[in-house]
Amino acid sequence: MSWNLRQAVLGTREAFYRFDLLKTQKKPEAASLAHVTLPLASNAQLEQALAEAQATADGADLARTLGNLPSNICTPSYLAEEAKKLARQFKLQLEVLERRDLERLGMGAFLAVTNASHQPPKLIVLRYNGANGKGKAKVPLLALVGKGITFDTGGISLKPAGEMDEMKFDMSGAGSVLGTIRALAGMQAPVNVVGVIPTCENMPGGHATKPGDVVTTLSGQTVEILNTDAEGRLILADALSVASEDKPAAVVDLATLTGACVVALGDKIAGLMGNHDEWGEQVRDAADRVGERVWPLPLPTDYRRGIDSSVADIKNVGPREGGALTAGLFLQEFVSDVPWVHLDIAGPAFLAGDDGYITKGGTGFGVRTLLELAATFEAPKGDASTA
Repeated sequence: MSWNLRQAVLGTREAFYRFDLLKTQKKPEAASLAHVTLPLASNAQLEQALAEAQATADGADLARTLGNLPSNICTPSYLAEEAKKLARQFKLQLEVLERRDLERLGMGAFLAVTNASHQPPKLIVLRYNGANGKGKAKVPLLALVGKGITFDTGGISLKPAGEMDEMKFDMSGAGSVLGTIRALAGMQAPVNVVGVIPTCENMPGGHATKPGDVVTTLSGQTVEILNTDAEGRLILADALSVASEDKPAAVVDLATLTGACVVALGDKIAGLMGNHDEWGEQVRDAADRVGERVWPLPLPTDYRRGIDSSVADIKNVGPREGGALTAGLFLQEFVSDVPWVHLDIAGPAFLAGDDGYITKGGTGFGVRTLLELAATFEAPKGDASTA
């Protein structure tokens, strides 16, 4: 019965979600329900299920709204303010690193993406310690990393004009991480999670990174940037290093990373890659249980030479063939030996048109999976390995 109640609440909230915040006149059919009555006898178990479902829906709504907001509103500073609101509301630990902090720490990959933008970059680190002081057993830390490119022009490697407006959703990974932490805090889940969100714009201009430039990452590795439109992996490289420094039991990153993954899996299935088979299975099982579709893709060691650079340690793009895999192999260089999964959500994060009861725009993909993963999280055993 608890499961039925959760699905009824989540389905209703998803179906009646409308992004009309910026409309001066609301359409009559877009009016939300005043209330819903479910014919169930109240008990403690159902009350808890209801609270968890409402918190989940609130988190998913936040992720969807952030993905739908235009980039002149949803800037890196806006995302940082949203994190501050969550920190105040739920008494979370928050640290926001500014450009001077990124420069001091040596996050050359992150800075390479943001150099031409007038919007200041932010690295948001938001901590939810819901298991502290609850029981004697130490609860392992789960790290969530979300790509937060609030607008992606491609930089000097400029994108075509067609559908560039949709690049406002290139921060959907960041939105899903914020939505997940909002939901965990709202339901007071007994888990420990840290969210790491690198956020900036990728713009052309006189200060823009040029194809062929070489930068030094936080990890000390050098990267030759051959395509400035492969920017997500650059900001994630430094963010994954930050997340690894926390010594989490495992890491998941979510990113609208590659068109190649959309070509391979379509626009409703996310690609799953990682360095640890058991951890990959945990993430996939969690996604299956909540109905978010993911599919495992390999990270073949012999494909690694596709991103070898003749002038630096690594280059940010490989051959056109297998582009989603070489992007994953690039990220793998920056997670040390921590069990890690990469979810390429470029397809399912945003709908170009209505699909059933889900309306056009941001979907909040990943929030349900991450919540289920956190609720059932077990520290992966054994060393990280490669395929």
